[in-house]
Amino acid sequence: MGKLLIVGSVAFDDIETPFGKSDKILGGAGTFIGLAASQFNVNTAVVSVVGDDFPQKYIDIFTERNIDVSGIEIVKGGKTFYWKGKYHNDLNSRDTLITELNTMADFNPVVPENFTQADVVMLGNLHPDIQTGVIDQLKERPKLIIADTMNFWMNNTWDELMRVIERIDVITINDEEARQMTNEYSLVRAAAKIQEMGPKYVVIKKGEHGALLFHKDQVFFAPALPLEEVFDPTGAGDTFAGGFAGYLAETKNISFESMKNAIIHGSNLASFCVEKFGTERMLTLEKQEVDNRLLQFKELTQFNIELT
Repeated sequence: MGKLLIVGSVAFDDIETPFGKSDKILGGAGTFIGLAASQFNVNTAVVSVVGDDFPQKYIDIFTERNIDVSGIEIVKGGKTFYWKGKYHNDLNSRDTLITELNTMADFNPVVPENFTQADVVMLGNLHPDIQTGVIDQLKERPKLIIADTMNFWMNNTWDELMRVIERIDVITINDEEARQMTNEYSLVRAAAKIQEMGPKYVVIKKGEHGALLFHKDQVFFAPALPLEEVFDPTGAGDTFAGGFAGYLAETKNISFESMKNAIIHGSNLASFCVEKFGTERMLTLEKQEVDNRLLQFKELTQFNIELT
């Protein structure tokens, strides 16, 4: 069984969309990635930090899904990372109303001893120095190191980010971030430039328009499943990353063909995430639902063609 190490925030989220509001629900990149990865047959650990205001029932959500929580530090007297946001009517844009880093401000991750030789490492969207610190703790080079990042780190910690990027195998970013990182509008050119920086594989997320995978001169595109209704897009990108990493950790196959399947599995799980607030839908997800929707993806993307 493969081992997957996940490093990312575990948080409280307050979310408002045109469909309603939530109140201090379980959130954070590490949470969404972990819940998605738990859909696969892998040994998974989440490394993060919370305050002692973090309820035991949320810790139980991880352990009930066989996610190792020994790397989640609980700071006595500390407060858990908190984010509050409001989505616009189109759900493609949002306003961040409150961000309280709290214990995350001094986060110094400690990788559990039994995960220092993980097969796959998924570095959530964190300060590049934290990502580097995790890589430095690994006793063996994993089969795959995947990292997520965002424009904030590009704007404020460029040199530190470049030091991380030259050490990873896969980067996952959105199309706007890929263009900013490379000053290229063409995503094909942007992906080529990013590969020159270090990552062998570049995954560019395009939200409701799917995702692109680049490796050398190979390109694969996976559409997002058309949905009648999107309730809350929070965590969809992290859920995608968790599905992508979980599939690769389970198969231990990091070929381009395997990554194409991983992209589909990630997109599939992300399509469930948006159906309810925060992590709600991921907590009730059944394997049969996942399998049925995978068949929908297959029908969406396959066709026969005759050339004359």
